[in-house]
Amino acid sequence: MRASGPQMLTDQPVAPHGLRVRRLGIETGGEAIVFMHADCPVARSEGFATRTRVEVHAGGRRALATLFFTTNGLLDPDEVGLPNALWRQLHAGDGDVIEVRHPQPLASMSDVRVKIYGHRLEQDRLTRIVADIATGRYSDVELAGFVTAFAGQTLDVTETAALTRAMLEAGDRLDWPDELVLDKHCVGGLPANRTTPLIVAIVTAAGFTMPKTSSRAITSPAGTADAMEVMAPVNLDLAAMRRVVEREGGCVVWGGNVRLSPADDILIGVERALDVDSEVQLVASILSKKLAAGATHVLLDLPVGATAKVRSPAEAARLSAHLVAVAAEFHLSVTPVLTDGTQPVGSGIGPALEAHDVLAVLRRAPDAPADLRERAIDLSGRILDLAGGPPGRGRAQASSILNDGRALDKFMAICEAQGGFSEPSTAPLRYTISAPRSARVAAFDNRTLARIAKLAGAPRSKSAGISLHVKLGATVARGEPIFTVHAESRGELDYALAFAAANPDVIRLASL
Repeated sequence: MRASGPQMLTDQPVAPHGLRVRRLGIETGGEAIVFMHADCPVARSEGFATRTRVEVHAGGRRALATLFFTTNGLLDPDEVGLPNALWRQLHAGDGDVIEVRHPQPLASMSDVRVKIYGHRLEQDRLTRIVADIATGRYSDVELAGFVTAFAGQTLDVTETAALTRAMLEAGDRLDWPDELVLDKHCVGGLPANRTTPLIVAIVTAAGFTMPKTSSRAITSPAGTADAMEVMAPVNLDLAAMRRVVEREGGCVVWGGNVRLSPADDILIGVERALDVDSEVQLVASILSKKLAAGATHVLLDLPVGATAKVRSPAEAARLSAHLVAVAAEFHLSVTPVLTDGTQPVGSGIGPALEAHDVLAVLRRAPDAPADLRERAIDLSGRILDLAGGPPGRGRAQASSILNDGRALDKFMAICEAQGGFSEPSTAPLRYTISAPRSARVAAFDNRTLARIAKLAGAPRSKSAGISLHVKLGATVARGEPIFTVHAESRGELDYALAFAAANPDVIRLASL
């Protein structure tokens, strides 16, 4: 007799219900997000809620994402909407059938909570956390918890070395045949100061190896990669980077595209959104990328000033001592140099404006910013001294290489090797702020200047930013230009000018 009523099948797995894909054309800045209709049967049966972390499977590929719901006609109940980043990652096509499931529990979040409550993390905990971050298992909320947990706690050599090692192990590594591989890093916090492209050109023209991976802007109007990108491609993969270095001795590329420290690149995105820069993660970020790039000797530039990232010589000494101590755990030589951080270095603030300054120095133009030129020569000379030449001779060698055109030739060769040189653009909209009275330039508020440049559109708008017309100690007459705001749209120019008007002491003038 056939049994009546519902039956429970226990010997066959239940196949996940598929959903049709729709590309939404939304840019999320790399954040992995998926959308479903509020009446989606899969969402209801799985118990998904807004901001649930889900695992998306498509054609053998998978990705973790944060779920949001729609209640209008954007999606049908049997559809899932993908933004551009996730669409590319999954190689999806409109109408493809994919599956959305609960991911495995994120066990390493318990380790993050340990840190949030103020405890030190051992190597195994940090390795678990960083491995999960590097594979995209953390949501932005969870990443923010990790970043802020470190931001509020004091430096510890053992813990910072463990974080550095975890970040290093999560990515690729480069090795070079040279016994001496040179590098330079600036801790940032000072607008402009675009010495890196100049230093790479000088040091490699001297015959040394300098594979430079650089960051995009975190809290500034431009990072080195942003400024370099307006002159040459920087999104090179590991193989392309190696070819450039083998051909020319050096490069200036974006570190985020070569996976030398992929967890760090993810964390930088969160730090940018929070506008914070944790010292522990700063140290781990610097050292993991230098070690992954194969560096043996690193010059560390620490600009010191009241409105720079490093406020005092005592703070610089503490941070540099921590960097040196952690680097020693990996047998990496780090030499700190304290530099003047009281005012921007160069005339331009913003990717294209900083690139114009770099080229002016390389081309020995009469109006090239002298302070950028001198700082680049000084730092290059110190790096050449690290290479083992006669002590103190490096600066003269660096000056000669810049003055006779070898640095320009090498820079152009590096640009061509990276994909071709382009002249930086100029912004279509400009407005100049003039001195309201005759006065002496007494101080710069670096942070507020950076804010104005960002409101003008930098670094997203490459030609946006600020060009400075004065330096500390200069005297100006009433009506003379102090700085010019550059923008690519009227709205951004208006935002920047309104903020500048509300902060008239961004460049403080003192009576004569």
